[in-house]
Amino acid sequence: WPYCRKRCSYCNFNTYVVPAVDEAAVRACLVREARTLLRLSQVKSITSVFFGGGTPSLATPGTIAAVLEAVAEAAHLPAGAEVTLEANPSSTTTQRLAGFKAAGVNRLSIGVQSLDDVELRLLGREHTAAEAQAAVEAARGLFPGRTSMDLLFGLPRQSLHAWTQGLEAALRLCDDHISLYQLTLERGTVLAAQVWGGALPAPPQDLLADMYQAARAMLVAAGFRHYEVSNFARKGALSTHNLSYWRAEQYIGVGPGAHGRFVPQGEGDCSREARVQMLEPIAWMRAVQSQGHGTGKRVMLSPLEQLEEVLALGLRTDEGITHERWGRFSPHLSLEAVFGAAGQGLQQQQGWMVLDSGGLRCTERGLAVLDSLLPDLLCRLQRA
Repeated sequence: WPYCRKRCSYCNFNTYVVPAVDEAAVRACLVREARTLLRLSQVKSITSVFFGGGTPSLATPGTIAAVLEAVAEAAHLPAGAEVTLEANPSSTTTQRLAGFKAAGVNRLSIGVQSLDDVELRLLGREHTAAEAQAAVEAARGLFPGRTSMDLLFGLPRQSLHAWTQGLEAALRLCDDHISLYQLTLERGTVLAAQVWGGALPAPPQDLLADMYQAARAMLVAAGFRHYEVSNFARKGALSTHNLSYWRAEQYIGVGPGAHGRFVPQGEGDCSREARVQMLEPIAWMRAVQSQGHGTGKRVMLSPLEQLEEVLALGLRTDEGITHERWGRFSPHLSLEAVFGAAGQGLQQQQGWMVLDSGGLRCTERGLAVLDSLLPDLLCRLQRA
């Protein structure tokens, strides 16, 4: 769902602010594209559905229900499958959330971003801290144990003390899943222009590292498992859908700008295709209406490209890459053959990574610097 009521100062996602949305037309295209892509794939059963955006909580529950019905008609959608909706606090009244629940949503991901009104204004968010708190409380009442909060850190002028204070407030409010994202300055955004133009200071790298480590310590102490670079869960409330990305499973992307990775019909078991749907909603709708889908780009991934994705995504999780999962994509070249036996390799010697009977994974120290470890690991994979 690519539409928002306003663009946040840090956002460079494929989002659109328009005077009015022809929801009936968008719904019909989402339904048709979902049916088409499921038919073109070899997928027989769905484990999860994730409504992202944009702001999908601006869609009506009827649109969510129509897409889920189309998915269930084209493939097996188990009654317990995880169905997540991304929501903004400004479009999540209790009545509206109840409508989404009746439509089939059973997990909510709320873009709180901050519980400080000054920070929210800097980020260009529509909601206040009080509205965010009310939204999370309403969501927890309807989706207990399945309500996630997103928070941002590393904002200009944000101190370590302000960040930990905000996190303490979030811990008093939250359910069993929290996602913490370091703010990145993206070209073309208002916030990036303010920082690069000197109107706002960029936070020092050491401060960003301290914020990340402090947050991790606080959340682990509160019973959360740090199961992915940016994600924390307790009581087993991990995101099934996002885990499928990190485990390099197949997924189908529906809607403007959506990405997919799946094996098309008639391509055997290994020829995975990367698809990106057209970005612009009107062009995407015209394509769906004329040919059943709005795919803008299709690339057949080579075995090496698939392994690069397995590596880069799998190492984001605390479980890492198991020997079994690696073997599915690389039947003739083991993890040891590429990255050395246990204890070998600079990353292992420095205590950043472990390779043992469980597979290849980052240590706690390694997760914090994964982006700097990946280039060498990818080079070793390419050489092998």
